[in-house]
Amino acid sequence: MQTVRLGRTNAIVSAAGLGCGGHSRLGMAGGASAQEASRVVSAAIDLGITFIDTARLYGTEEAVGLGVKGRRGEVFISTKASPTGGGPGRDGELITPDALTESLEGSLKRLGTDHVDLFNLHGVTLPHYEACVETLLPELKRQQALGKIRHIGVTEAFGADTRHAMLARAMPEALFDVAMVGFNLLNPSARRTVFPQALAHDIGTLIMFAVRRALSNPEALRDTVAKLLASGEVVAGSVDPADPLKFLRDHLEIGSEVEAAYRFCRHEPGAHVILTGTGSIDHLKANIAAIHAPPLPPEISAKLEAIFGAVESVSGN
Repeated sequence: MQTVRLGRTNAIVSAAGLGCGGHSRLGMAGGASAQEASRVVSAAIDLGITFIDTARLYGTEEAVGLGVKGRRGEVFISTKASPTGGGPGRDGELITPDALTESLEGSLKRLGTDHVDLFNLHGVTLPHYEACVETLLPELKRQQALGKIRHIGVTEAFGADTRHAMLARAMPEALFDVAMVGFNLLNPSARRTVFPQALAHDIGTLIMFAVRRALSNPEALRDTVAKLLASGEVVAGSVDPADPLKFLRDHLEIGSEVEAAYRFCRHEPGAHVILTGTGSIDHLKANIAAIHAPPLPPEISAKLEAIFGAVESVSGN
């Protein structure tokens, strides 16, 4: 398993991280029980994954707790709490520091641990950022001093904030040890706004949305590219609207669009842990292999930049 240093946390973790949210939620979105989902967690650890990301809102913390039982020392666990209580990017009043602590305590209980390695404010938007820093961050610092949190992070609401407005504000202030950022070959805008600041301030990064619907569903990809052509973010004639990423499959050194998508993210300067989520162990193995693959050929990277380099309005979901 390839490893990375997660910024100023100085933690050495697997480059492939098990994401326990997304459309699969370890298979629980499709009806798997927590016990069944825990087998994916156990298998991930067997495969060398040491970074596991979950959240209260995902409903997978119990499965993670079951999967890491007896192996807590082998893994770096990340979980989250929404600052509004309603989910990433949702409007609403900020929760109180007491409610935040209650969320943390619930997470610790479900995970079966006395501490988490990383606790994140989940899906923070720009309008809530300042209040999060003033009201909730001090409580996280207090819990950190008590030993219940090792490091503090923030995650963006990429579906609603495809231009990274919140992280563009947060990264230069460098108040958080780790940031979760949406990044993929259809919207690489984080390389302009987020990653340079991550490198400058030694902030660890977790990459979400490496592969979502538009990169795993041909119809969704066509629809996404059609919107980008209509908006002018993708120049007409630069891509085949009927099969926009055929040039990836045609290349002898690339197995699939999904493989290319993971390779694209893995080798981006400033990108650390590439999150991948699934309820299938075989699928997980394939995704790890893609993350471990070499960088994309230079001519492919250049073509992707020429086509999608200006895109910032879609998440790829």
